[in-house]
Amino acid sequence: MPIAIEAASAPPRAPLLTFPEPLASRLVGRTRCPLGDPFGLTRFGVNLTRLAPGSMSALRHCHAQQDEFVYILEGSPVLVTDAGETPLGPGMCAGFKAGSGDAHHLVNRTAADVVYLEIGDRTPGDNVTYPDDDVAIDRDPDGRMRVVRKDGSPI
Repeated sequence: MPIAIEAASAPPRAPLLTFPEPLASRLVGRTRCPLGDPFGLTRFGVNLTRLAPGSMSALRHCHAQQDEFVYILEGSPVLVTDAGETPLGPGMCAGFKAGSGDAHHLVNRTAADVVYLEIGDRTPGDNVTYPDDDVAIDRDPDGRMRVVRKDGSPI
């Protein structure tokens, strides 16, 4: 394992889940580069994430078990939560407490890239809720995550 790396050289990670269309198209333009994985970190994750103009960080969601935190490095995304929209800029941060039920995501409505650090814990058994879309994260009998409809039926 390395002792240190150049964050910008971390390779991007393929998405862990595949959403059906038209939802998948809404996530085009997001690149996540895991920064903790090269060091073998297992209790929390750190991603250097880039949003191209017009893209979003994720479908608006909230976690039952996992905390999340973002720190804006470059650009001016809009944070969308249950409370509405909040413009963010470099040096600003936001946190999302597990179990709060406050769904959130970042949207890049500018002509420039947005770059931010995304930090979250890896508490097992997390459930993710997507209030704006008919999708949910479920686990198959082997424990692998899968995308299903909110009623649990396959997509």
